[in-house]
Amino acid sequence: MTDSQQEEKVIQLIDLHHFVECYNSKIKIFDYLHHSVNIVEDNGIKKGIFFYDLKHSMPLDLNACEEFKKQHRLQELWFVFVEEEMVRDSNRHTDFIIENRIEVFYDKIFLFNFFQSVISTLK
Repeated sequence: MTDSQQEEKVIQLIDLHHFVECYNSKIKIFDYLHHSVNIVEDNGIKKGIFFYDLKHSMPLDLNACEEFKKQHRLQELWFVFVEEEMVRDSNRHTDFIIENRIEVFYDKIFLFNFFQSVISTLK
């Protein structure tokens, strides 16, 4: 793993743990190291959580996302926008969701303000 990839994994792990702490501390984390989608269990339901930062945007492969869901037998996929600053207007998130058809592939969509520890449901 390159230094850049290691840094991404550390950020992903920090985002995951803080999100779980804020959303529902009873969520069990199963896998976060081998994929960009984190595998968790929430109330007996196996889910995948994908964190995305609009500032460090990377191309999305939604077909791979759907395949990942099938391959790992996930019942739900969650898409989580991670923001460091308070977001007063979520239009850019809504535009991104529409442009990339996020709502088609993900069961729930959240906006997670990391430092404020606030989670808003967008879908």
